[in-house]
Amino acid sequence: MNAAPTASKPADLTTPMIVPRHAVQQRFRAPKANIPPAPFERTRILHAVRNYVAEFNPVPPLPMAELKEHADRVVQLLGCDPVYRDYLGVLLSNEMWRESLAAVPYERRLLLLPKCMRVESKCPAPFDEFGLLCKQCGLCTIQDLTAEAEKLGYAVLVAEGSAVVMSIIQTGKIDAIVGVSCLSVLEQAFPYMEAAAIPGVAIPLLQDDCIDTTVDLDWVWEYIHLSSQDRTRRLDLGALHEEVDLWFTPASLELTMGTAEGETERLAREWLARAGKRWRPFLAVAAYQALRGDAGGPLPDDLRKAAIAVECFHKASLIHDDIEDNDSLRYGEKTLHESHGVPVALNVGDLLIGEGYRLLAACRISAEQRVRLLQVAAEGQRQLCRGQGAELCWARQPGPLRSTEVLDIFRRKTAPAFEVALRVGALFAGIERHDEVSAVLGKYSEALGVAYQIRDDLSDLGLSGETNDIAGLRPSLLLAVAHEKAKGAQKEQLAALWRRTWPEGLTPAAIEALYAEVGATDRAEVLLGTFKEEAIRSLHDLENHNLKGLLRRVLGKIFNDVEIKGWCKEQEKINRARVPVLSEAASA
Repeated sequence: MNAAPTASKPADLTTPMIVPRHAVQQRFRAPKANIPPAPFERTRILHAVRNYVAEFNPVPPLPMAELKEHADRVVQLLGCDPVYRDYLGVLLSNEMWRESLAAVPYERRLLLLPKCMRVESKCPAPFDEFGLLCKQCGLCTIQDLTAEAEKLGYAVLVAEGSAVVMSIIQTGKIDAIVGVSCLSVLEQAFPYMEAAAIPGVAIPLLQDDCIDTTVDLDWVWEYIHLSSQDRTRRLDLGALHEEVDLWFTPASLELTMGTAEGETERLAREWLARAGKRWRPFLAVAAYQALRGDAGGPLPDDLRKAAIAVECFHKASLIHDDIEDNDSLRYGEKTLHESHGVPVALNVGDLLIGEGYRLLAACRISAEQRVRLLQVAAEGQRQLCRGQGAELCWARQPGPLRSTEVLDIFRRKTAPAFEVALRVGALFAGIERHDEVSAVLGKYSEALGVAYQIRDDLSDLGLSGETNDIAGLRPSLLLAVAHEKAKGAQKEQLAALWRRTWPEGLTPAAIEALYAEVGATDRAEVLLGTFKEEAIRSLHDLENHNLKGLLRRVLGKIFNDVEIKGWCKEQEKINRARVPVLSEAASA
């Protein structure tokens, strides 16, 4: 059907918001709504809700009273504060409707967006009786979400008010709703959704203003594309990540790689088993799971070899990077060259590269697949060395770099490892499947790698940062942006840092304060979001539903730092105004 006109404010949704991809730190409507509750771990909550729905099989639509009863039981199971009840009720409703939504064709769905996602002070879009009429100006994400949803066949409405939503539902042309909203609007809409028995999911806004709000975009993208054709939609990425992590215990490594011989191999295995997020081997396995022909089967033993090989290449690069950057700590412990000397560390890094190629060559797959695997790994190694080489050449004659130059180093230094991981998994699933998606994997990896490095730059700030780019006098995006924005004496101080000389009396804390003062930190956050969105957009024309859905979810898994900061201030003002009236009515 043709998309409905775009309209205003958080549309009336009823259903559910799924827990964002991070340790949950939401604000709920409660007597102490302005105080965020203690964080809860996302996987624990999702597992509890999904297990509950699987065991008790509540059938939607449920009346509000029954939904609250189920939510109370989940609160008891989790042992969490009862303030979470309303939110868990929404979550339960989401889970109950999930498979129903997946079965509804895109052209029978409605996407509802709030007007408050626009940049209000600059938005040129007018309103009609339906709401906002987007002018495709590119200032906000409403344009991208609308274009993607309409391409799939959705009707799209940036709408406000239950009457508009109900009029759309009553046409009989809408069988499911995907929407972005805040909890207060969801509560108001629930009776309408319950009455119409319309399945849907909703994604909460990330802050409590009604102006210039934002949302977890890759989460919205995931739900827009939820489809029964995607066999990976039920895949538990948390469990998969944990399984991959278990492959790096000493006993598991010995089982796959054989018994270590001599001190050099022992050190290499020890380094391989050290702490790390294992994103690269996880990506290899995830790509295989999305493209494999026998969905749902056990993971092949030789896939483990390929995934460990990917991590061998990564850990070798870390050893060499630590030497080149003269870092003394990694994972909170001494770096290998700090504890055993540079010659030993270099040799261990070289051995790990060799181990990676040995493992790939030992995979029991077709000869053509093995050759392609080795080619992909070799090309990735070359690209990584080129990126690191650009940084090392800068170090010989250090001077200020533009932010675009730093981003190019990130692109060449960090992205290749992600691309190798994804291509290894795709090739393991079959050469023809790999070749169908190879161009997309390259674009996705590039955006993912740059975003990941920006996030690393931001996470290095402060005393809690694992390493400190300022103290290490290394190129960073923050330093580049700050130098571009600073003026006068501040610019001279930052230029001195670029020349790897430390200005007298200047501390890392003072430099970080300067970053904030000139807006470098905010700019880096914006660029992080931009490259995450670029990774999502790279999947736009991907026809493989499994890979498209899984790679979108992977972004949320890796960048699991979304925080909801509060709920709609507009609605809170209405609620406060109602309190005296309700009190008078109760006492009458």
